[in-house]
Amino acid sequence: MTEELFRSDAYLRECTAVVMAVNENRVQLDKTIFYPEGGGQPGDIGWMIRAAGSEVPIVDTQYHSSEGLIHLIGEGSSVPFIGEEIQLRIDWNRRYRLMRMHSCMHMLCSVVPAAVTGGSIRDGQGRLDFDLPETIDKAQLSERLNEAIRLNSEMTLEWITEESLAAQPELVRTMSVKPPTGSGTIRLVKFWGVDLQPCGGTHVAATGEIGRVRIKKIEKKGRQNRRVIVVFDDDGDLSS
Repeated sequence: MTEELFRSDAYLRECTAVVMAVNENRVQLDKTIFYPEGGGQPGDIGWMIRAAGSEVPIVDTQYHSSEGLIHLIGEGSSVPFIGEEIQLRIDWNRRYRLMRMHSCMHMLCSVVPAAVTGGSIRDGQGRLDFDLPETIDKAQLSERLNEAIRLNSEMTLEWITEESLAAQPELVRTMSVKPPTGSGTIRLVKFWGVDLQPCGGTHVAATGEIGRVRIKKIEKKGRQNRRVIVVFDDDGDLSS
């Protein structure tokens, strides 16, 4: 099993790791800072730096049921050998934008009182689908969302048992994606005074880091389904 350092500290940008398995261009490590695609959030990209200094591009990070967490090496690049110690360096600017947008989706959940039927995040944009029969005013929702962000609520992590979560079904906002079970514990992401729900993604330490956003579009995707698409309003460089 790969130790997933990003679960407890999403701000790690580099770490040293040892290659545990290689299958064609798929590399498994003893530990990683790279988030694997899941929960609507894309997998991280970056570089694997070998002892001689050569940089091997990591073009995606995924989770396979048979192989576990794997790093996909770019086509034509040299693949490290089992037992080799390497340095991992994440594409931090991209990751940080994903962290900001993922956290923004939690804020969106807090201002729309409806169950989430689907969602996804990409670099610079996020969307959530809500189980709603009526339309939403785009300008008013944008303002409520930015008000929640400006609270600058601190984010903390909590862990509860699967039994405790089963006794509190209201914590699960997403109808389409259920929290992973089987480990005995579930991670909760808490934005103090605003939002609390199970989530395995990466998030900012306080909502003020998200920056100003705007609702790009609200689409009707069915009789009781409204899709809300959010983008950064002024995407300055907040990553340093």
